[in-house]
Amino acid sequence: MRGLAYRFLTDARHFQMLAVFLLILILALNGDFGPDWKVLLLTEASVCIFQLLFLRHYNVPKKDLRSAVIAGLSITLLLRTNFLGLYVLAAFLVVATKFWVRFDGKHIFNPSNIAIVLCLLCFSDYAWISPGQWGSSALFGLTAAFIAFVVLTKARTADISLFFLGGWLLLTFGRAFWLGDPMAIPLHQMQNGALLVFAFFMISDPMTIPDHRAGRAVFALATAAIGFILQYEFQVRAGVFYALPIVCMSTPVLDMLFKHQRYQWGKI
Repeated sequence: MRGLAYRFLTDARHFQMLAVFLLILILALNGDFGPDWKVLLLTEASVCIFQLLFLRHYNVPKKDLRSAVIAGLSITLLLRTNFLGLYVLAAFLVVATKFWVRFDGKHIFNPSNIAIVLCLLCFSDYAWISPGQWGSSALFGLTAAFIAFVVLTKARTADISLFFLGGWLLLTFGRAFWLGDPMAIPLHQMQNGALLVFAFFMISDPMTIPDHRAGRAVFALATAAIGFILQYEFQVRAGVFYALPIVCMSTPVLDMLFKHQRYQWGKI
């Protein structure tokens, strides 16, 4: 029993699962902004089945579903469509990109992010990202969950979330200052649930970001800058979600420039 508790407490994925599920629960209780429970069950069942099929196909002895469950929760939280089949397709893309698109033992792309982006690009008339206007109680719950996540994981990779949000905040308020807008506008823009989910639970995936802190700083600021340009110069809604796959391709280069010990799950 003590060994089971130790394994639970020393793996950040357990706390991330609890944090994202808590947010989904808060949204569900908060009114019309919560995900459909049918979507949650369908997505989680699909991503777990695909994960097991791929593990069996590639003869992976350890049948671990935790990362797949986290990706399924992120898909449920962020992807919106009226066609349930797209959630199954997104679940397949999550697992397929994990196994097929790798370099030096790491995923090239964040699995849930690339699945969402591919669905948006291929089915732009039927899929969209949650607008993220979830209300103050949800944002409070998200912030509290993040703080707990940072504390419990000893902030091992949470620095990238702070680098990204710092860069995004400077760009957003700088633009408002340049245009002469009232500060209430950028303040409202920062209160976007989808943006915070992206910052706290997507860009921080240790399997797709540089190992060294300096590399993570470059990675985060580049994502913020490209996302900002896409969103405000080219009017691409939720530009950061499109910026992340672009910047993810630089991770092997940043790992070569800034060498550091590879992150391992279960080593808090």
